[in-house]
Amino acid sequence: MKTPLTFIACLLALTVSAPAAGLKSFKLSPEWEQKIQQTAPDNAPAKPQAERKVLVFSLTTGFQHWCIPHTSAMVKILGEKSGAYTTVQSNDIEQFLPKNISQYDSIVLNNNCPDRKNRDVFLDTLVNKVDQYGAKYKDLTLEERKAFALKLYTSLTTYIAEGGGLIVLHGGITNFNNSDEFSEIVGGSFNFHPKQQTVTLKTVDHAHTLTKPFGGEPFVHVDEPYLFNRAYSKLNFRPLLEMDVAKLQPDKRTKDIDKIPRYVSWIKRHEQGRVFFCSPSHNAQSFEQPALLQFILGGIQYTLGDLDCPDSPLPSNN
Repeated sequence: MKTPLTFIACLLALTVSAPAAGLKSFKLSPEWEQKIQQTAPDNAPAKPQAERKVLVFSLTTGFQHWCIPHTSAMVKILGEKSGAYTTVQSNDIEQFLPKNISQYDSIVLNNNCPDRKNRDVFLDTLVNKVDQYGAKYKDLTLEERKAFALKLYTSLTTYIAEGGGLIVLHGGITNFNNSDEFSEIVGGSFNFHPKQQTVTLKTVDHAHTLTKPFGGEPFVHVDEPYLFNRAYSKLNFRPLLEMDVAKLQPDKRTKDIDKIPRYVSWIKRHEQGRVFFCSPSHNAQSFEQPALLQFILGGIQYTLGDLDCPDSPLPSNN
């Protein structure tokens, strides 16, 4: 029996249109956590030099990424299964007080998108959205609450400068997005992203310790293709993953997208501290790929000081 031509045409149409639509969100479940448990690497790429403790901070006062609980679970599973670190998961801003933050070897900023007004989760909690997120601080005066927000921010930046690790995952880079200082620490600030679509990433250096899990092959997934500004223009970091911009869908805001490299993951030093930024991913489905889990675990271990690898800017970027 011959297949009708109209049926073939419909199949072709579905094949062409499917990738650009994005992926459906789903709630964190024991079944999904088990899938990540099975996919995560058994061993860490480096032996921990001491017992390591990581804070996963997931408070969001602006856009709520649906993958926040999945990302938090993923980071926890990577540490537990490999023995690289233990995690404390919290939305409490007081974790950033000097007396509390000192107990951690690294801090994960997990998609902490703040309100667009100030781009500051601490300030939102204590001032801009205090009714929603910081009711217990309402007995403080406005000036006291503003001072408290500044104290928390200063504690975080001091912690990094004095040797603490910082891991910034996806939307976490939007926090303190108006701060030139924090942009310098992280390596850039969020600018915008074209619509969610299939994104192809290339490793900048196939032989680099952190990119070896990809085996020199492209990493393809559905994501928001983040673009950056502020300190990013200096390229003062060691790039790890770069978007294949030729495969992005046209966007009127990105007419010159191919003029400079478009990196979406990097590592860098900030004084005595180590920073790892990883844009993948807006979708929890990306974490179901073993290479990305191995890559993220390596990046975390870099910030902990357990995994040494080249972290200076590329010569061409100086």
